[in-house]
Amino acid sequence: MLPAETNLRQPVLLGFDPGRDKCGIAVMGVDRILRHREVVTAAAALDRIQTLQQTFPVSTIVLGDQTTAKTWRKKLMALPNSPRIIMVDERNSSLEARDRYWQIYPPKGLQRLLPQGMRNPPSPIDDIVAILLIERYLNRLTS
Repeated sequence: MLPAETNLRQPVLLGFDPGRDKCGIAVMGVDRILRHREVVTAAAALDRIQTLQQTFPVSTIVLGDQTTAKTWRKKLMALPNSPRIIMVDERNSSLEARDRYWQIYPPKGLQRLLPQGMRNPPSPIDDIVAILLIERYLNRLTS
């Protein structure tokens, strides 16, 4: 978890990588500064999002459009004070997230000797996918 140092007046985007068993969540400002990221169980995701909405001024939820997205969109829209929900193409985001994982956490020991495509991150990367979804949305806005 990252420190919640944020200018609470600046709206933030909440990235949400939905899944059947686990979900990735990230909170990022339009300044592209990451405020929070985590992987939660699917059962805990809605409660966690509501808690984050109390901490951060979430203006938009950026939702991946693949696995279970339509079901999750309905659930998110039913939340009290639900912000705007934007669907973003999440194709190839898991592969991109694996690459980003190794940028954030460079391999050590024998892992360094393996080609990057053969390395598997030791922990879930759904939170990194959520970050990538926000970045894809912001890139779409600025292009």
